[in-house]
Amino acid sequence: MIKNLLLLSLAWLSWLALAGPFQSQQQLDDFTAGTEWFFAVETNLLPDAGRFRGRIELHNNSGITLSAGKSDWGWYFHSIRKIETTLSQGLQLEHIQGDLHRIVPTTDFAGLPTGQSIQLTFTSAPWVISYSDWMPRAFMVAGALQPAIFINTDTEDFSQFVRPMTEPEQRLRNIGDGDKFATVTAEHRFASNTKAVHTNLSPAQLQQRIIPQPVQLQHRRGQTAFDTSWQLQAQGALANELAYLTDQLHRYFGQPLNGQANSPIIELRLDANLPNLKPEGYQLTIERQRIRITGFDEAGVFYGIQSLLALLPVASSDQVQLPQLTILDYPRYRWRGMHYDMARNFHGLDVTLRLIEQMGRYKLNKLHLHLTEDEGWRLEIPGLPELTEFGANRCFDLTEQQCLLTQLGTGPHSSGSGNGYYSRDDFIQLLRHAKAHHIEVIPEIDMPGHARAAIKAMEARYQRLQAAGQAEEARRYLLSEADDASEYLTVQNYNDNSINVCIDSTYAFIDKVMYELQQMYREAGLQLRVFHMGGDEVGAGSWQGAPACEQLFAEPLNGVAGVADLKPYFINRVAQLANQRGLAMAAWEDGLMADSTRPFRREQFNNSEVIVNAWDNIWEWGYGDRAYRFANAGYQVVQSAGTNLYFDHPQEAHPKERGYYWAARYTDTEKVFFYRPDHLYSNAEFTRDGTPINDLEALLGRALPALEKPDNMLGIQGQVWGETIRTAAQLEQMIYPRLIALAERAWHRADWEPNKDSTAARQSWQQFIQRLTSVEFTRLVQSGAGHYVPPPGAIREQGQLKANHAWPAISIEYSLDQGKSWQHYQQPLQQDGDIWLRSRSRSDQLSRIIRL
Repeated sequence: MIKNLLLLSLAWLSWLALAGPFQSQQQLDDFTAGTEWFFAVETNLLPDAGRFRGRIELHNNSGITLSAGKSDWGWYFHSIRKIETTLSQGLQLEHIQGDLHRIVPTTDFAGLPTGQSIQLTFTSAPWVISYSDWMPRAFMVAGALQPAIFINTDTEDFSQFVRPMTEPEQRLRNIGDGDKFATVTAEHRFASNTKAVHTNLSPAQLQQRIIPQPVQLQHRRGQTAFDTSWQLQAQGALANELAYLTDQLHRYFGQPLNGQANSPIIELRLDANLPNLKPEGYQLTIERQRIRITGFDEAGVFYGIQSLLALLPVASSDQVQLPQLTILDYPRYRWRGMHYDMARNFHGLDVTLRLIEQMGRYKLNKLHLHLTEDEGWRLEIPGLPELTEFGANRCFDLTEQQCLLTQLGTGPHSSGSGNGYYSRDDFIQLLRHAKAHHIEVIPEIDMPGHARAAIKAMEARYQRLQAAGQAEEARRYLLSEADDASEYLTVQNYNDNSINVCIDSTYAFIDKVMYELQQMYREAGLQLRVFHMGGDEVGAGSWQGAPACEQLFAEPLNGVAGVADLKPYFINRVAQLANQRGLAMAAWEDGLMADSTRPFRREQFNNSEVIVNAWDNIWEWGYGDRAYRFANAGYQVVQSAGTNLYFDHPQEAHPKERGYYWAARYTDTEKVFFYRPDHLYSNAEFTRDGTPINDLEALLGRALPALEKPDNMLGIQGQVWGETIRTAAQLEQMIYPRLIALAERAWHRADWEPNKDSTAARQSWQQFIQRLTSVEFTRLVQSGAGHYVPPPGAIREQGQLKANHAWPAISIEYSLDQGKSWQHYQQPLQQDGDIWLRSRSRSDQLSRIIRL
């Protein structure tokens, strides 16, 4: 890998030797300020399925002319699609690494005078049907000057640098026998919305339809007047829960409870012998002068508190009315998780703390933190400062001496989006916050693939210590070999992101990270229980040219005879390190597959638990039964299905909706709500091209295994991956409200399952969505979080404009002056010409604007 770095550095230096047109930084800045950059999709429907044709446009409105011929300038841009080397208009477009590409002039370049434009057309794979496939912050480099961003791309508003995608060939994929997921239009949405039957729960019913829905709720006549005159009491073991409830009620009423000895009482207690109570369960009883929360354990008391808080009206007053009732409740699954990737783009500590609070509110209990990636290492590790000083900082440095190579729309400067990390103190604060909300944090250190940030950081450490004459220490934590000639390309277009599994320094590094993680947990008053090693998407061809691996193959009788043995060799060594530290091990499913259908033998791991995230359920690929295969083989399984539980997918089949679409064209809140974890194959509804699946076994041509060991099914988990999510606001738009639907399914086993088309199922959905829009949205915003709102449907019919919405308690607004002013839509409008429409939630969150 170091050889590749040297070759790139030499090419960079020779390119810098060329004379260029920019004599000052001001000239370069003026050119990028006055020149507009655009991406465009010409067609996704090429004869060669799985490819698209696009173009890049530059319009030189600056006062500076680019002269003809070779020069020392280059244009750089981020594209999630790897574009093959292309020669056009005297320009050479080439891939650098990951999503970073470059365009440089050749001798045939005719120049770009002031007032002129140029277009560069290219093809790539697969398709581009979403604006968020294009990344912001294209930039220009010239000689030794500081890079300058094309100003119109320095924004999260895609309309400023992506051409409109309005035609079918721009919105549909050449997939299967044709893309059956038509782009949603206002008219399609209107027709769909007319089918929605809004359930009108009474105010009392709405108050008691808490999320997630309890196992039993028995309502009695009467109301309980609740105010600050009440007192709180708790068993000594519940000091944390008492402090939490005290704080929450103080915030709600704006003043603390001030009850005396003879005042009405809220009592928190433990009783694991209470009939029908289960772990993490509780009984909540509200009487006229007493509220009692009895938990099976501390977590149960905490969840009982959440149900009590959920019964409080959204708007506080000096005195509120609570229904007199008894709730008996416990969770469906012991693993109710959320995976959060902040390694691709770091969003800051505050948004993570808010996520923890919302998870606790909705009774989720596992936060799977994806801390490391190719694009960033996000946790300070004492003794290895390069991991964060270098590996958490992206900028433009092709030699990667100062920072990690820029990716994912960060642009050339360290001040760009996505940079940053949790300090050690931040992480300990995060752990304590999670503990207070009864959430276990599962740290993931992704390897042996997806490890470029760690590899490059340890190379930077090596160079620093080698220069200081500390050769032995320099090699101590190296993750790569200088003369590794392995050739591969990952799904994310990296050719140097696999840790070398054949060198002992790799395992010294892993053990060091495990040790420091354990110390952080101990300082937070916790014990690290699970180490997640990732294990997914290792580039085919990794280690084939690694000298250390050739040496390992040559050693007799060590069980490693060739490259195919290296994956199990690595996993076993990591598992042993984890086991020596008393840790269970977790991995993504493909990290533990011996082949496409068989997991590794569970018996080869001595760890108390080996937990698997089963994610790859692209049904037509034949992988959707792996959750059952792993459970039957003795692994503990967390269903993490890409088709229903990936919150980085678009919320609607429309190019303006953010997200990837490799597993499903879209995943809306309703689709999450109707995921049926106890009936895995019932979720096989469509192939990727939109063909209905009526017989899964017939589609695959083989029998599907049944779940033989249901006790090994730990639960379900939502996932959000960060490639297209650069800000905290974007993150919360993607997570909420899908996380709340996830919580409903993880906690509550509905009577209607698996028949999602039954009357009971539709009523359950309508009650859920009414509670969501009428209550939970406001609670989210009150706690500082944002959320997504679907746009309205609209149609012109007989000279009238009609609009509607699928969700209750959502208002519709319209504008006749291109968004300068907005009016409340109440009835059909007699209106010609352009009209803009949007949705508004009761929490004042807005949908994207649609134009009719």
